[in-house]
This record gives sequence, structure tokens and C-alpha cells, in this order.
Amino acid sequence: MKILSLFCCLFFVGFAFTSPLVLAQNAFPSELVNFKAYAENPVFTGTNLDTWDKQIRERGFILKEGPNYNLWFTGYSPASPTKFLGYASSKDGIHWNRFSKETIHPGQWVEDMCVVKSGKTYYMFAEGEGDIAHMLVSKDRVHWQEKGNLDIRNVNGTPIRKGAYGTPTVLKAKGIWHLFYERDDLGIWLATSKDLKTWTNVQDEPVIKMGPDAYDLFAVAMNQVIRYKGLYYGYYHASAFKDWHEWSTNIAVSSDLIHWKKYEKNPIIGNNQSSGMVLKDGKGFRLYTMHRKVNLYFSEGASK
Repeated sequence: MKILSLFCCLFFVGFAFTSPLVLAQNAFPSELVNFKAYAENPVFTGTNLDTWDKQIRERGFILKEGPNYNLWFTGYSPASPTKFLGYASSKDGIHWNRFSKETIHPGQWVEDMCVVKSGKTYYMFAEGEGDIAHMLVSKDRVHWQEKGNLDIRNVNGTPIRKGAYGTPTVLKAKGIWHLFYERDDLGIWLATSKDLKTWTNVQDEPVIKMGPDAYDLFAVAMNQVIRYKGLYYGYYHASAFKDWHEWSTNIAVSSDLIHWKKYEKNPIIGNNQSSGMVLKDGKGFRLYTMHRKVNLYFSEGASK
């Protein structure tokens, strides 16, 4: 009986230590990782005309409010080195109407944006010139007020080292703002803020590093973080090539936003389709990639 009791004790102790790993291995629901391309892609592109938005670049951002879809995008042309902000809307997330033939925020570099609505205010976190993250605010989605570059600090309160810090991706959880950012796409860091003025690293090392597998060996940057069924899922773009000539869309999971497990079948979308983000759609999700054009994908259970 003592031997049996000891065996049972060891079995349950062993299960307690291994179950988080088992859960992590099974923590990627099919609706978050398996997608089929929309037959009539792309759903949004640059004009390919002599306009400020002849071409578009990653990362645009889509926010759904009720039945309406809002798309903020970055347009550029060979005539100007500046990357400008545009806005389009849609009733179905497929057919889009540009708000204006002109940029909605002239005179300032805005690209690689993320938009969070809190209360009645829209907060945009974007890259400016030199890949420096800054914040803008709006009440109507179209008219934006610049709030300056993000002030990011090390754990000890000193400013992070000089240099680029871009692809800002923000999630507000339990009253705390969480900022994921990259430095030359060489890792993903996490900083938090209570006042949107000062951001402090949770640790001074990346929370997501490059590698060890080939698909994200040379670059990583977060595009979106969602909470689903009690866990956090981060969609991030990555490159398997030193010269970054091709990118992919990938996913990782976390219970605390600090410790992440990458999906063992990454990438979920390849062929240079990156800067991916998802929106809940019916019983499934739709995924948009936004690398030079906007493509749409549906998971099982999504409305089509």
C-alpha cells in the first residue's frame, strides 16, 4: 500500500510539473492558426497612380466597431521619402472606400501603426522617421493630434540606449498599457505604463528572441496581441533571411505577456505575406496580412 501511495504521489507531482508544457503544446486553437486565402485577394492596395499613396507599406491596422471596419494605412510614392497616413472604411472588411484623395495627416511621418480605442479616444502608436515610436490621439478616427515620441525606460529607470525602437504594438489590460516594440527587428521587448507618458521595461532583455528555428532566425517584430480563452496570442512577423528579402506571419502564446511559446508549425502564412492581424468573425477569425498589399484569410467558422 505504501508503494502504491508513493507511486500515486510521484505520478501526480510529475503531472503537475509537466501539465503546463502539455497545455502549451495544445494552446493553439485551429481557428487561430489555420487560414484559407480569400479568392479575390488583395482587398486593398496602393493606387499605382501618381499619388501620395501610389504604394502602401506594412503595417496598416484594422479596427472593427460594430458592423464597420476602419483601416489606417501608410502610403508613399517615389516623389517623396515621407511615409504618410491614410484612412479607409468598409462595411464588410473586403470592399474599402478611401476617406480622402489626400493624406489625413500631412507633414508628418506615420507608418507601422497600431490603434487602440479607450473610452471615446483613439490612441495611435506608430513609427516616425528613423523608426522612432510616437503616439497620436483622435476623437473621430481622421483628425490626429501628435503627442510626441514614446519615452521608454530600462528597468532601473534610465532611458533605453539611443537608436531605433519601432513597430509599437499596444494592449491595455487591467488598467495597464503594455507596449511591445522592436529594435532593428532583432527582438521584441515589453514595457508598461499607467499614464501613457513613461514606459518602463518589464525586463531589459527581449521577451521574444529570434530563432532558434530558421523561419525567424534573422528578424522578429510584434504586430498584434489578443486575449482569447484565457491566454494571450501574439501575431508577429519574422524573416528567415539575413537580407530580409522575405517575411512571414507567425504566432506565439503566453499566460503573462512575458513568457512566450512559439507555435511549432510556424509560419502560419508565408510567401512574403506578413504584418498579420486577426479579427473575430462569427465562430472563427479573419486574418489580414499587410505587406505591400492587404490580403484576407478566413479560419474555419468565419463568416465569408
